[in-house]
This record gives sequence, C-alpha cells and structure tokens, in this order.
Amino acid sequence: MTSLSTLRISAIAAVAAAGLALGGCTVGPDYHGAPTVAHADTFKRAPQGIVSTGPGVAAWWVALNDPELNALIDDAIKNSPDLHAAEARVRESRAGLQHAKSNGAPKLSADAAMVRMREPNLSSLEGGSSSGGQGPVDLFLTGFDASWELDLFGGTRRAVEAASAEADASQADLADAHVQLAAEIGNAYVGLRDQQQRVAIARKTVDIEQRVLTLTEQRRDRGVASELDVERVRTQVENTRASIIPLDAQIDESLDELAVLTGHEPGALDAQLSGAAPLPTLPATIAVGDPAQLLRQRPDVRAAERHLASQNAQIGEHVADYFPKVSLMGGLSFTAANPGHLLRKQNFTWFGVPYLQWNAFDFGRTKANVDQAKAGLDEAQAKYRSTVLGALKDADVALSRYGHERENDMSLRKVEASATHAATLTEQRYQAGTATALDWLDAERTRYSAEQTRIQSDAQLIKNYVGLQKSLGLGWQDPAQETAQVSSGASAGGSAQ
Repeated sequence: MTSLSTLRISAIAAVAAAGLALGGCTVGPDYHGAPTVAHADTFKRAPQGIVSTGPGVAAWWVALNDPELNALIDDAIKNSPDLHAAEARVRESRAGLQHAKSNGAPKLSADAAMVRMREPNLSSLEGGSSSGGQGPVDLFLTGFDASWELDLFGGTRRAVEAASAEADASQADLADAHVQLAAEIGNAYVGLRDQQQRVAIARKTVDIEQRVLTLTEQRRDRGVASELDVERVRTQVENTRASIIPLDAQIDESLDELAVLTGHEPGALDAQLSGAAPLPTLPATIAVGDPAQLLRQRPDVRAAERHLASQNAQIGEHVADYFPKVSLMGGLSFTAANPGHLLRKQNFTWFGVPYLQWNAFDFGRTKANVDQAKAGLDEAQAKYRSTVLGALKDADVALSRYGHERENDMSLRKVEASATHAATLTEQRYQAGTATALDWLDAERTRYSAEQTRIQSDAQLIKNYVGLQKSLGLGWQDPAQETAQVSSGASAGGSAQ
C-alpha cells in the first residue's frame, strides 16, 4: 500500500474518530419533564363516607358484579374496530421510531451489472475511411457502496427522541380508547337495563289499572259508579300502555348500540340481552386515589405530556441544521470483461470520501423551522396545562355528581316506600268500599311514578359511577403497571411532572 493511500485512510479514520468523539454533543433544549400545573393532594368534591383514597382498580366494571357487563367489555376489547384502529396507529408510530433510529446507521448497497457496447470507428469520425468500429464488448461490474452521516450535533438523536415520545403518545391514545370504550359500554348497558326495568313496571301497572277498570265497569253496571269514572280509568290505562312504546324503541336502540360497540352488526345481541335483568349493584365504597395519581394514570394526560416531550426534541432536531453535516462515503467494486476474471485483484477498485455539507446561507429557512418548533412547544405546553386542568375538573365534577345523586336516590327510595304503603292502604279501603276507584287509581299512579323515578335515579347513579371511573382514567392498564399495583398498592403511569 502506498504512502498516499495510507494518508487517505488515516484522514478518513481521523474524521470518523472526530465524529464519534463529538457524538455526545446534542444541540437544543434538554427535556426535564412537564411543568407543574396543580398542587392539590385531595379532591375537593369527594363525598364523605363513600370514597377512599386507595388506588382505583383498572377493571372497574368487575366491582358492579354483573357477569353480562363483564362479558360485553371483554368482547369489545377483542372485536372493537375503534380499538383495532388505535392499535394500528401504535404499530405505525413504532415503525416511525424504528425508521428514525435507522437514519443514524450507515447505509449499505450492493449492485451488479453487465454492459454490452460497440465502440465507434474513430477514424471515420475524423474524416478518414469508414471501416466499421470494434465489435461488441462485454463489461461486467459488481460492488458495494456505503455512506454514513455522522450525527455530530445530535440532529438524528433528537429526531429519535421525538419519534420515541410520539410512539409513547400513541400508546397512551390506545389506553384512552380503552377507557372511552369501557365507559360507553357501561352507560349503554345500564341504560338498557333501566329501560327494561321501567317497561316491566309499566306492564305491571297496566295489569293493575286494567283490574281497576274491570271493577269500575262492574260498579257502573250496578249503578254505583258513573260512565265518567269508567272513562277516566280507561284513559289512564291507555296512557300507561302508550308510555311503553317509546321505551321499547329505546331498548332496540340500546341493543344496537351495544352490538356496534362490541364489534358486531346491529341485532346480533338481541337474543343475549333482550330478557329483562336487574341493574348492576354498586360497591359500598369507591377507591379514587388522589389528584397526583389521577395525572399519572389518565391516558390523555400522559399523551399530552409525551407530545410535549416530542415538541421539545424537535427544536434540537432543527437547531442541528445550523451546523455542518459530515458524511463518510466509500465503495468497493470489481470490473472485468470476463465474468470469470471479475474477482481478480487487478480488477479491484475502492474509494473513500469524507463529505462536508453546510447550508450556511439558507435565507432564514432553518431559523423559520426552529421558530416553528418553538411555537409548537408553546402550544404543547398550553395543551398539556389545559388537559391537566380539564382532568382535575372532570374528576371533581364526577365526584360531586355521584355524591349528590346518591343523596337523591336515598330520598327517592323513601318516597317510593311511602307511595307503596299509601297504595296498599287505598286498595284495602277500595275493597272495603270506603274509597273510590279513582282514589285507588290515583294512589297506584303515584306509586308507579315513584317507582319509575327511583329506577331512573338508580340507573343515573350507576352512570355517574361509570363517569367517575372514566374521569379517573380507569379502564385500561399495562400489564407491568398492573403487576406493580398489585405488589405495591400504588398505581403507575406515564411521567407528568
């Protein structure tokens, strides 16, 4: 090897060594976590006696003791097209991360070719006699090329950092899709059971009112009651029958909604869910944790924090464009007229080139990109703050609604008990002849209304429970987090400092 070749190789090695030495130089701001938005350590609207500060359970629906609801949510997790779309976005973001990482590695390529050519007759071109050119000549080529852009100022590393944060954000979006889906199924299922319960009560009420109508007609025939009394009772019977029709329509709508949410076509769950069943049973107490835990476990907060980290990294990615870029390029090749001689030493050639590129005068393009990234960071910080405040508000409002609805439900149960007792006494008086059919009918109407209102309150209380779990970000948890929670009793989540 000649001294010149040795010198060239030494120069290339020196450039590569310099690149590796500068590998720790990364321009742009380092990410130190999201800003602190709130300092609360307890929920201000938490009702006393029915909530605890223990960590919430991810699969909150299990506490409702309804196997049908559990089966619906399990089915939705397997079949929901919305979840499948979110999972695809996670795979897409991970592929983008892998692409960003591969940009920091050398690029290698191989090529091979065979060229057949005919040389022109040079004497003919110079005005001499034309005697034809040299016959066809075959030329065989093969080789390898490589290039590597040295990440001297960390632009590629910042791009990887941004892509990694976006991949984490897409994972948090998937978790949020689980949270939303579980809550939607819970609300639709409770709505279905509420409607079925009210239809059943309405039909029982129709039976009672029909009995009153029959008795009133008998009394009219004996001259004890008037035709007006009969028509009043008949009107009430028909009104009650008419109230069943919209409830039946709502039941059909709820069945279709549950079918679609679980990834099935409308009507697919009719046979499974058409039979009336009681409402799920609420637990005596609810674990809600504290605001700090809420911010760790709510997927939308974690996603907002990861978008913030990504925007921060993008600033450094664009700042790196202010500085020179150094690439190492090289190649090995063999060229021969005979394929059998292709790999002979005398047919071997190589080259190595350190390549410097510096857009020193880009008329403000780089600055504009940096300014755009900084504005994106400001936007991400504002969105993070808004997401955190919104999460805290959701939890406080949900706790307040649950507490007040629970008080309302307890009051309505007392009203129902009183109305039921009054209806029983009035029926006894009617049978004894000391009360009119209208008195009995009015007492039954009051009892029917009180029972309907109480069932609606029961359903609303359960829906408020579902809304509370949704506001806490529960409904999805990574297996590693789940294991940590079981072992330490503390929920884990994404960083939100």
